[in-house]
Amino acid sequence: MLKRIIIGMLAFVAVAFAVVYGVGASLPRNHVAAVRAEFAASPEEIFETVADFRAYPEWRSTVERIEELPSEDGKPAWVEIGLTGPLPMELTESEPPNRLVTTILSEDLPFGGRWIVEVEPAATGATVTITEEGEVYSAIFRFVSRYLMGYHATASLFLTDLAARFGDDVTIDIVR
Repeated sequence: MLKRIIIGMLAFVAVAFAVVYGVGASLPRNHVAAVRAEFAASPEEIFETVADFRAYPEWRSTVERIEELPSEDGKPAWVEIGLTGPLPMELTESEPPNRLVTTILSEDLPFGGRWIVEVEPAATGATVTITEEGEVYSAIFRFVSRYLMGYHATASLFLTDLAARFGDDVTIDIVR
């Protein structure tokens, strides 16, 4: 009886793994997701906060510490150490106070891509839009990021943390 239960459980795990892998393999490797929120703070205040990666541990709930990396081509680079492990990043574009682009540096992760942060003046402060142009290399992680986490989760959390930094209560809209 115990042997049948164990065989049944192993069969279930194998089938579940095959389904997750198959569905993940059928999903596109690339995705684009965008979220937006309005803040009472000025575009300059928002941009300054978002651009100061050294201060991320002070307000981003998932970042424990930052380790700076040697700069290549004058572009600041760092590793975010946090709940999901090390994430090497580079500031690839900066147009204060309106546009900031960061890119994942590692090809050893199950994902990659870049974030485009756009800050626009609004009647009461600023509107912040984060567009994630992501790549998910692993079929299993494609399934997880699409169906369990959601493509908007990380950018939405970033906006929620940013709102808390300014004492704002924001509504996050999914743009794309």
